[in-house]
Amino acid sequence: MNTLLNDNQSAKPHYLILDGLRGVAAIIVVLFHLAEAIATGPMDILVNHGYLAVDFFFLLSGFVIGYAYDDRWRKMTFGNFMYRRIERLQPMVVLGMTLGAITFYCTDSTIWPLIHDVPIWKMLLVLVIGYTILPVPLSLDIRGWQEMHPLNSVGWSLFFEYIANILYALGIRKLSNKALGILVFLSAVALVHLAISRGDVVGGWTLNVEHMYIGFTRVMYPFFAGLLLSRITKPTRIKHALLWCSLLIAILLFMPRIGGTDHVWMNGLYESLCIILLFPLIVYLGASGMIHSTFEQKVCKFLGDISYPLYLVHFPILYVYIAWLSDHEGKTLSDVWPISLLILVGSIALSYAALKWYDEPVRKWLRRKFNAVK
Repeated sequence: MNTLLNDNQSAKPHYLILDGLRGVAAIIVVLFHLAEAIATGPMDILVNHGYLAVDFFFLLSGFVIGYAYDDRWRKMTFGNFMYRRIERLQPMVVLGMTLGAITFYCTDSTIWPLIHDVPIWKMLLVLVIGYTILPVPLSLDIRGWQEMHPLNSVGWSLFFEYIANILYALGIRKLSNKALGILVFLSAVALVHLAISRGDVVGGWTLNVEHMYIGFTRVMYPFFAGLLLSRITKPTRIKHALLWCSLLIAILLFMPRIGGTDHVWMNGLYESLCIILLFPLIVYLGASGMIHSTFEQKVCKFLGDISYPLYLVHFPILYVYIAWLSDHEGKTLSDVWPISLLILVGSIALSYAALKWYDEPVRKWLRRKFNAVK
């Protein structure tokens, strides 16, 4: 395992392969959204289970939070912890929302025919609320998809990420492993019930009772299972973990929908298996992985570096792509794959530029401000 220092300048070894896996999952998310845009329904999406990458992110986050912070609370307050999380997450939230605002009026199309009627003041109000990552009420649904963040849809998962972080800091961090295990078990039961009853775990992005329930259910098990995993496991030494774990993630997320429309419970059971058993296994294997070469180290670092920016910057571009497709009906994968490839490569390039020219400098400035007032 590589021993690079992490963002918090801890002396603990850094799980570089987990960074790489987060990048792999982020790229698959982009592929999922690109494929979803040309699909005729949930049964023929090329990357059919790509949305489960969000649940994988939640698990990774819980593992990393537990590993990085569990033993630091004697010298750290709730405010210190939240400032560090805001420093890590919020700069890219602001950039992602801003990109959504810049491209918003460019997405006026047959799929969003009323965008040209949205006054600028209303769009700017949604933008300001989006900067806080608080959900936008349905009365401010300026796009028409009932998203809690109409300028950048993926903001919904950051909202639930913050909730999980707050719950951890306020009290769950104090739970014994046994008590935490009970919470994780109950959360798993709720997750299985949700997945089997609905046929999947899709949802969480609308400010209503149904989606809030889905969002809370989706974050509770993986985040706190990751926390528990960081406490009770002792990574070993596994060769080629990046390769095998990446292949396993790809297989799970590219898996076609199971059971069809007649047996939706089968797909729900598959997704439960992925989130409850296979994702924790992948994280354990990744934490146990060994870096064999400078090239592999650079690959992991690059993938880890772009993962979060890529997640936040790609969807504003997708909105423009979806609007174009809606105005040019009948496009198939063979028609649009060059454009899709260009969007993927462009999103990766934009995410790297955003990291180097915006995210890292802003976070460095925020860290100096924090250290100055401590």
